[in-house]
Amino acid sequence: MIATRGSPLALWQAHEIQRALAALGHESRLRLITTTGDRVLDRPLQKVGGKGLFLKEIEQALLVGEADLAVHSLKDMPMELPLGLTIAAVLRRGDPRDALVAQDGRGLAAIPSGARIGTSSLRRAMMIHRMRPDLQIAFLRGNVEGRLAKLDQGEFAGIVLAGAGLQRLGLAHRITEMFEPHRMLPAPGQGAIAVETRGDRSDLRKILAPLNDEGTTLCVTAERTVGLCMDAGCSQPFAAFATLSDGIMRLEAAHRSDDTCEPVFAVASAPVGRADEATCLGEELGRRLRRI
Repeated sequence: MIATRGSPLALWQAHEIQRALAALGHESRLRLITTTGDRVLDRPLQKVGGKGLFLKEIEQALLVGEADLAVHSLKDMPMELPLGLTIAAVLRRGDPRDALVAQDGRGLAAIPSGARIGTSSLRRAMMIHRMRPDLQIAFLRGNVEGRLAKLDQGEFAGIVLAGAGLQRLGLAHRITEMFEPHRMLPAPGQGAIAVETRGDRSDLRKILAPLNDEGTTLCVTAERTVGLCMDAGCSQPFAAFATLSDGIMRLEAAHRSDDTCEPVFAVASAPVGRADEATCLGEELGRRLRRI
């Protein structure tokens, strides 16, 4: 039994896992769960409990045995999981970049000064302010389709979303600009799909092992480790992104300085081939970032 939220993107991701399991000879069913985060849409996440509001009911179903596994966008998972749960597999990462969807097909540079840009992410707000401090950042929550509808109704000049989500829903044609990581550093785990299970389900971990992408897992481990070191959640803007090439990992992270609205960046690199090495690099960068 696969537990999932009922949004179109969550269902796309759950069906992706379902198809992958079927290819390995394992049948599965979906159990749709409405979370507190799905019900409370009129307030920013940081004011009502953070990212965990999208997972609480799903994780409870795992813990009491009402579901065997759950599928999440990894960027939406808190850095620290509840006791008894674990990430059993991370699929090969999709596009990690953020995307702008703007009226009249405009890029960010062409949006008029003072216009409203919609996002629910403090990280995206920080990065947009860095590029265009003359724009208004406005609160926006809801599923992808709901956010696009508000843009189309004229409530915003543009909105910023995860590029991978738009691509997975067949909405890539709506994108007017993609932000490369050096311009808008992604959230930890952005673009990756994670499968969560109970830690004592060794049978499921064995079944899910072929779905796990080692390179992606190493990168997101480093990113999430920095987040743990920084005690990052929804109450502060935080970004981290790792790449792995020829056995060398480059890890960059950013948070907002207490003294200014500007992001503070730090970068580290090292040979990484195992999870403990990814964790060490994340801890090193976390310590460095805390000192800046």
